[in-house]
Amino acid sequence: MRIIDLRSDTVTLPSPEMREAIYHADLGDDVFGEDPTTNRLEAMAAERTDKEAALLVSSGTMGNLVCALTHCGRGDEVILGNLSHTFVYEAGGIAALGGIHPRTVQNMPDGTMLLEDIKAAIRGDNVHYPRTRLICLENTHNLCNGLPLTPEYTSSVVTLARNHGLKVHLDGARIFNAAVALGVDVKELTRGVDSLSFCLSKGLSAPVGSVICGTGEFIAEARRTRKILGGGTRQCGIISAAGIVALERMVERIEEDHKNAERLANGIARIPGLQIDPAKAQTNIVYFELKNDLLTPDTLLTQLDQKGVKFMHMGQSRCRMVTHYGIDSDDIDMALEVLAEVMKTS
Repeated sequence: MRIIDLRSDTVTLPSPEMREAIYHADLGDDVFGEDPTTNRLEAMAAERTDKEAALLVSSGTMGNLVCALTHCGRGDEVILGNLSHTFVYEAGGIAALGGIHPRTVQNMPDGTMLLEDIKAAIRGDNVHYPRTRLICLENTHNLCNGLPLTPEYTSSVVTLARNHGLKVHLDGARIFNAAVALGVDVKELTRGVDSLSFCLSKGLSAPVGSVICGTGEFIAEARRTRKILGGGTRQCGIISAAGIVALERMVERIEEDHKNAERLANGIARIPGLQIDPAKAQTNIVYFELKNDLLTPDTLLTQLDQKGVKFMHMGQSRCRMVTHYGIDSDDIDMALEVLAEVMKTS
């Protein structure tokens, strides 16, 4: 039975070209700065995002954590969305490991935070308060239908931060999905931010790894932070080799994932018992609601899994499917057929 795995774009397998690049990668000790393949990847990432330097880390969670710990000291405060990945899904790492206090602002349905809400969350100079140091954005925004933040919005947050002496970190795990969806160069989405992280292992389809980017001074300090967290890997060119292929070959094909997500969303909209706004499926993430009193999300998940279709239940009646490398239009049609069949018989 063919498995159609729509749980996440983290389930992608490396392309044949990635496997070949891994096999032939030139290697050295990256802690000594001597891995040529990693050095090349970091230079490519910095150039693509219009930053001075970059640093390979093992995951998006580590990337966000390294950046937060580099920007903030213990007792400092970061402003971030109440639905942000860092706040919801990263095990409280900024607080547990960095002593950084999170101050949440409500995310709007499109993933933004209102500028007036951000401004109101900035602390005054008072001994009773933690010091506000950092504002964090997420693009695309996972829990907000995978919607992309525009260059104009990011610029407005950067301006607000500058006016208050704050830094801005961008969790750009799927920043290339945002760039493709908006039809802009990724540099337009990273302009002005003090640091950003992006994943090689999601839409770009590499097996592992993320990259953080910023000024040369910031990345030098982030390298020390990464070492503290145990992230100083050695011959990591075997990771970087796939990352290079990801940047060179996999960005353009992201548009296929977006078309498949649109196809999926439109198909779900035609199935009785499911509720979705297809217009919100702008990237590769599709959320829908189960509206069937006789069927629980867990039961739906189990029944689809038995028929070879995997997805995620995100709490209450909300469900998520994600398109990615390895999923084609035929897979989407088959998934819709199975989903319709299960809904009809329930």
